Amino acid sequence: MAKDGNGHAAAMRKLRRLVKGIRVAMMTTTTGDGTLHSRPMATCEALDEDGALWFFTSCETAKVHEINADHHVNIAYSDPENDRYVSLTGMARVVRDREKMQKLWSPMLRVWFPRGLDEPDIALLRVEVDRAEYWDPSAGLFSAIVSRVRSAVTGAPGFPARHGRIDLRHGEEQPRAA
Repeated sequence: MAKDGNGHAAAMRKLRRLVKGIRVAMMTTTTGDGTLHSRPMATCEALDEDGALWFFTSCETAKVHEINADHHVNIAYSDPENDRYVSLTGMARVVRDREKMQKLWSPMLRVWFPRGLDEPDIALLRVEVDRAEYWDPSAGLFSAIVSRVRSAVTGAPGFPARHGRIDLRHGEEQPRAA
């Protein structure tokens, strides 16, 4: 993508397409001693108009304490059935906006929040995405299938999925060899 006024919008469209339909992501935070800590999170809103991801959380969790100490997070989406993988980095913060919570609430969330929005420590995590890295065969799905068959028959390595990076701060995409 070129560095122009449409670069950011095009990058957002591409990322929305890449994460569409992948409901659960792995969120990685950093603990006080520098250890990486990952856990599954259900995405409530993927890449809103500002490029943010939204997740529900309880305020008294390790992830919230870790985010309050270090706002950097990684969010990883995986769709192995379609060879689609997306790794997003950004800054997370806790948001206690009742109106936004009502907008994003789903009855499925009662598994974690039995009292719904009346849970005393319920909040949202907002992750402002800076960069993304992706592996996606959709640009050449037929080629990817042929490559896998050829690899299985000949024993030679197959061609990997299309790999690229997107910098949302600058609205640029850099396709890369995997």
